[in-house]
Amino acid sequence: MEHAGLTLAVIGLLALGSQWLAWRLKVPAILILLVAGIAAGPITGLLDPDALFGDLLFPLVSLAVAVILFEGSLTLNFHELGGHGRTVRRLVTTGAFLTAVLAAAAAHQLLGLSWQMACLLGALLVVTGPTVILPMLQTLRAREHLTQILRWEGILIDPVGAIGAVLVYEFVALGSGAAGADSGSAALAHTLVQFAQTLLVGFGFGAIGGYAWGQVLRRHLLPQRLHSFGTLMIMLGLFTASNALFHESGLLTVTVMGTWLANMRGVPTRPIIEFKETLSVLLISGLFILLAARLTVDQLAMLGWPAWAFLGFLLIIVRPLAVWLCTLGSRLEWREKALLAFISPRGIVAAAVASLFALRLEEIGVEGADMLVPITFLVIITTVVAQSLLARPVGQWLGVRRPSANGVLIIGANPVARQMGQCLRDAGLGVLLVDSSWDAVQEARRQGLTAYYGDPLSEHAAQHMELTGIGYLMPLSPYRELNDLSALHFEHLLGQGQVFRLAVDEGRQARRQHARAIDHVPYLFGRGMTFAKLSSLIERGASFQRHTLAEPPRSRGTERKGSVPAAEPLVCIGASGRPRITTADAPLTPRRGDSVIRLVMS
Repeated sequence: MEHAGLTLAVIGLLALGSQWLAWRLKVPAILILLVAGIAAGPITGLLDPDALFGDLLFPLVSLAVAVILFEGSLTLNFHELGGHGRTVRRLVTTGAFLTAVLAAAAAHQLLGLSWQMACLLGALLVVTGPTVILPMLQTLRAREHLTQILRWEGILIDPVGAIGAVLVYEFVALGSGAAGADSGSAALAHTLVQFAQTLLVGFGFGAIGGYAWGQVLRRHLLPQRLHSFGTLMIMLGLFTASNALFHESGLLTVTVMGTWLANMRGVPTRPIIEFKETLSVLLISGLFILLAARLTVDQLAMLGWPAWAFLGFLLIIVRPLAVWLCTLGSRLEWREKALLAFISPRGIVAAAVASLFALRLEEIGVEGADMLVPITFLVIITTVVAQSLLARPVGQWLGVRRPSANGVLIIGANPVARQMGQCLRDAGLGVLLVDSSWDAVQEARRQGLTAYYGDPLSEHAAQHMELTGIGYLMPLSPYRELNDLSALHFEHLLGQGQVFRLAVDEGRQARRQHARAIDHVPYLFGRGMTFAKLSSLIERGASFQRHTLAEPPRSRGTERKGSVPAAEPLVCIGASGRPRITTADAPLTPRRGDSVIRLVMS
C-alpha cells in the first residue's frame, strides 16, 4: 500500500512537471505527458500500470475517458457548427469522413490490419482537438480567416470525431463477439442487431438523461453549488447503467447526453464546463502518463517502415486531398489551402479513446488491437512535434502570416473599460473586452464593442475567446486579483512589455505580499492611477478623449483638480497602428500625426 501511494504521488508530480514544461515551451501538454510516460514505462521500467492497478485499470480508464468525451460533447453546439462558414462545415463532415475512409484503406494495405481494425484506426485519427491546435495557432499567427477555420475545425471535430469513433468501435467489438459464436451471414446479422440495440440504448439513455437533467438545472431544483458535482455523478451513473443494460453502450450515452445539454435552451452549462475543465486536466495528466507507460518494447518495435509509410500517407495524401475537396468553390488562394493542408495535429481524444478501445479489444482477443496505441501515439507525437516546430516557418514562406498584432484585450466591461475600448476602436485598433458580468457585457455589445462573457483565465476562454490580432492587455477591472492574474496569464502569450498591471491603493504589507510575482510588470498609466481613481473621475464627468495631433505639444499641460494633467497622453497610436501606452517608468511624448487618448474633465 505504501509503495502504491508513493507511486501515485510520483505520477502526480510527474504530471505537474510535464504540464509546467509544456506551458514553458508553448507546446501541447499531451506531447510532454506521452514522452514522460514512455520514459517511465518501456524505456526505464520504473512504472508498470498493470501491476499497480490490476483489474481496476480498465474501469478507471473507462471512467476517465467517459469524462473526457462528456466534456468535449458539452461544447458541441449545432448553432456553432452551422455558423462558421461552408469550409468549416465541410471539414468536420465531408473531410472527416474522407479522412477516416482513406486512413482505413491505408491501414489495411500498409499495416496489414483487418478491415474492422483498420476502420477503427481510421475513425480514431480523424480527431484533432483544440488542446493541440490552439497553442500552434498562437505561435503561427496566420491570417485571421485561416486562424478561424483551423480553430473551429479543432473545436467542432473533437466531439464529432469522438461520436464517429465510438460508433465504429461498438460495431467492431460486437462483431468480434458475434464472430466467436457464429459465422458468415449469421454473424453479420447478429452484429447488426446488437449494433442497433447499442444505438437505441446509447441514444435513448443519453437523450432522456440529458433532457431530464437539463430540466433539473434549468428549473434550479438543485442548489447552484451542486450543479457541477451533480452533473458529474449523473453522467457517471448513466454511463454505468447503460453499460450494465447493454455492454459497451456507455460511451455513446455520455456523448449524447453532453451534446443534448449543450443544445438545450436555458441550461447553465458554463459553470459545469469550467468544473469539468479542472477535472479533465487532472484526469488527462495522470491518464496519459499511465497509458504511455503501458507500451511495451515489442509494441514500439512494431513501428517499422509500414508505420512510417502510413503516417506519410496521412500527412502527404489524405489531409491535402480532404482540404482540397472541402475548399472547392471557396475564396481561399492556393497558399492558404497549403497551410490548411499542412496543419492537422492529433490530440487528447484520439490518445484516450485509442487506449481504452485497445484495452477492451485485447481483452476479448481481437487480432491487431495491440497496434492501435503505438500507431496512434506515433501519429500524435510526430504531428505535434513537426507541425509545432514548422508551422511558423511554413506560414512565413507561404506569406500567409498576419502583420504584428496591435489589438488590445481589456479585462473588464465596466464604464471605465467601455470608454477606453471605444477610444481604441475609434483609433482603428481591434478591441476585445472580457467580463463575468452579463449586464456589463451586454452594455458593451450595445455600444458596438466586441465582448466575451466569462472568466478570461478559464479553458473555455482559451478555446472560444477571439484573440486574433490581440497584442496588448489592459487590466481595467475593479478586482485586483483578476487584473494581476490576467497579466501573468497573458504575459506568456503576448510577451513582456505587452501586458500591464493596474495600481492598487493598499497598505505596505499587502503590497509587499502581492508584488513578488508581478513586480516586473509595468503599471498601466502610472503608479497613482488605480481603478478606484479612474472610476471616481469618470463618475464626476471625466472621460477618455481621442484626437489626432497636428503639432507636437510644447508643454506638459496644466493640472485640473482631481484629474490627471490635461495634456498628459495615456495612449498614442502612430501611423503603423502600434499603440504606445504610458507607464510609471515610460511617460509618452506624442509625435506628429499620432492619435492620442487622454483623460480630461468635461
